[in-house]
Amino acid sequence: MSAIGAFTFVLHSHLPYARLAGRWPHGEEWIHEAASETYIPLLDALYDLREEGVRYKITVGITPVLAEQLADADVLAHLDEYLEDKIARAKQDVLRFRGEEAPRPVAREEAEEGDLPAVDRGAVVAALAASDEGERAALPAEKPWWVGHKHLEYLASFYQHYYERIKDSLARRYNRDLIGAFKRLQDEGYIEITTSAATHGYLPLLGTDTAIRGQLKTGAQSYRRFFKRAPRGIWLPECAYRPAYYEDDGTIRPGIEYFVAEQGIKVFFSETHLITGGAPVGVAAGEAIGPYGVIKRRYLVPMSAAPVPGEPLTTFRAYYVSDTTAGPHVDEHSGVAVIGRNNETGQRVWSAQWGYPGDFDYREFHRKDGVSGLQYWRVTGAKVDLGDKDFYHPDWAQHKVRMHAQDFAALVERILQAQWDFGEGYGFIASNYDTELFGHWWFEGVDWLKQVLRLLAENPKVDLVTASEYVEQHPPQRVIHLPEGSWGAGGTHFTWDNSETHWMWAPIHDAERQMQRLADQYKDRYDDDLLRGVLNQAARELVLLESSDWPFLVTTGQARQYAVQRFSQHVERFLALASSVERGQPDGALAAELWEKDRLFPDIDYRWWCSG
Repeated sequence: MSAIGAFTFVLHSHLPYARLAGRWPHGEEWIHEAASETYIPLLDALYDLREEGVRYKITVGITPVLAEQLADADVLAHLDEYLEDKIARAKQDVLRFRGEEAPRPVAREEAEEGDLPAVDRGAVVAALAASDEGERAALPAEKPWWVGHKHLEYLASFYQHYYERIKDSLARRYNRDLIGAFKRLQDEGYIEITTSAATHGYLPLLGTDTAIRGQLKTGAQSYRRFFKRAPRGIWLPECAYRPAYYEDDGTIRPGIEYFVAEQGIKVFFSETHLITGGAPVGVAAGEAIGPYGVIKRRYLVPMSAAPVPGEPLTTFRAYYVSDTTAGPHVDEHSGVAVIGRNNETGQRVWSAQWGYPGDFDYREFHRKDGVSGLQYWRVTGAKVDLGDKDFYHPDWAQHKVRMHAQDFAALVERILQAQWDFGEGYGFIASNYDTELFGHWWFEGVDWLKQVLRLLAENPKVDLVTASEYVEQHPPQRVIHLPEGSWGAGGTHFTWDNSETHWMWAPIHDAERQMQRLADQYKDRYDDDLLRGVLNQAARELVLLESSDWPFLVTTGQARQYAVQRFSQHVERFLALASSVERGQPDGALAAELWEKDRLFPDIDYRWWCSG
């Protein structure tokens, strides 16, 4: 039987730059959590399928700034410490639930913020070994309710073995090289790794063309260094796109597709509503309030509510993006294709009302134990208070994983069959998600992905493909004018430019203009080691301060103070370096000091910010 359509998961993996920039609750521990709960479990799942002989395909985006951190020796050393701590806390809980340890708990609210009591790893290991050999203290006549609770003891052992497996995979299965492990899967044809802007800079709001080019070129060069090939696909940060437009002085700012094409990249992804021209749905369905978000521009290609009239556009096809810089009557496309997120499959996971992760038997993310910080509870119910949650049962959750994997695989087939039956021919579904949703937020999510890939690989009606593979095998037949927008609130730029964050954009734009001036002034002085070192470090600080994470964290309130501090820190570092060059006294010592703090993008080149 011939396939009637194609499918790919598109996973977007990204974390802000947090190396040596704080630990819990905000900082490098973000990387440790994601590595132990998402990235390593995902690698385990993909390598398991490979060893089973399952010929799956999947698209996995890894942002350059994340790749730099996952390959960093300091981050990996601290990940080892993190895993050792998790294992020790699980072992301590085994003893606690047996009644042989009585550490001081903290309030639930403090546990949820990670303010946990320290654990003596050596003492815990020795005590558990003795307990396992039968040397157990007699239980007191009056004991806390959790003492002797066999299910809690089982859950503590469950977590102990979970983190031991993760630690073993890191050390033995992947030889402490997570980026290399992803590279091998790409080299063998199982996955396509897509890139992004260097530090996830919010491209439509960057103030100069050289700033956009610098973000993309830095990201592409980082990709080549890690994966030994050029990227074919890109996840635009926050799925944010804008076409070409006129500045007030008549200068043309090229569309984002122009800069993507410069890097030889062939495909990017967009939110559903940018393709269909309909109302934003899902994550993009919030409302923007106030004068921000919607920006009035004079486009070269007039935009309307629908991208093009006539035949409706659909996410079941890829389209070429028009060369918006050339104006409305040009017949040429940009050479770059766009793939829209399929909403129906996406809502099966993203929907807060009826998405799979909200099933009552899945692990509750938000409630954490007051001693170990481990999560011993299940969702339980839609409106159940955290304090009233029932205990987690991994076997119940695995049963739901099987059910939901079968449901999703059947949904993919039904959608493609309906397209076929309606005479639409060979269809395509891209189901796009943040990678960290799986494992970290939805604990069982990686197991679900694994089972869905296995089921779809067995289905003769469905071709599993990667994004650029699909575009190569089924070149787009239509060219569209893509409107401006993002996945954020209201489908606009509001999440990143609002009353809480608008103050950040003036220093960003000032730094971008200053970087361009210095690059132009000293483009012929690259052989000057001192000057090159200072300007290259200034370029690193520029891309770091441009990160979309800082305004996002301020807007959402998740880590407002931390984000403001980090943003301001990188602005100050950039200004100190740039000012030293403008004074004619490049500060090589400061550049060297900051390189040790911000050790990423070693092959960055300040000349990428030249205007000519």
